[in-house]
Amino acid sequence: MLITGDNLTVHFLLPMMIKFTNCKSKMKKFVVLFLFSAFMLNSFAQDEIIVAPEKNVLKVNTLALVVGTGSIFYEREVSDLASAQMGVGFMNYNLGDFKFTGLILTPEAKFYIRKNAIDGFYISPYLRYSQYGYKSDEGEDEGKFSSVGGGVAFGRQWIFKKGFVIDFFFGGHYTDGSVDIQQGGEPEDVTKIEGFKTRVGLAVGFAF
Repeated sequence: MLITGDNLTVHFLLPMMIKFTNCKSKMKKFVVLFLFSAFMLNSFAQDEIIVAPEKNVLKVNTLALVVGTGSIFYEREVSDLASAQMGVGFMNYNLGDFKFTGLILTPEAKFYIRKNAIDGFYISPYLRYSQYGYKSDEGEDEGKFSSVGGGVAFGRQWIFKKGFVIDFFFGGHYTDGSVDIQQGGEPEDVTKIEGFKTRVGLAVGFAF
């Protein structure tokens, strides 16, 4: 088929523009929701919350449980403006005809806006290392997949009275991986784990 300027616009450019617009609209709604939630919780915090003097936080990402991933974080204050955090996650879910199980490590440095690290708004560059084992439903295909990537997240953490913690964050990272085939072939949907990925979390825990 001869591809003219009109055909290119209709068949290629227009669908891409519509998809980009939809993604941009969804991101706008999420950012607005995040800012609104942060404002409401911050207003409540001014009257009800007493900032805990502890320098350590242990928390669990509740949203990760929805997609079959358990994530736990340990955060340590290292200065008035910064903290270091390590996240450990375990993944167990199905992708197409394959089941993936494995470990996710997420080290990150969190920089807080005001001089009260582990309590407030922050920006957090991070790395992510993942190693999964995969196996097809029929058992004919089996192997391992590992990936390395990095990105940045933005969030707000609150420390309530008696050390109760809420951490709400969102961001994204790019990851690239490789497959070690042990039996059969490579999963057709493995590319869904690679590339740019969003990261959203609502963690709860305690400061000590």
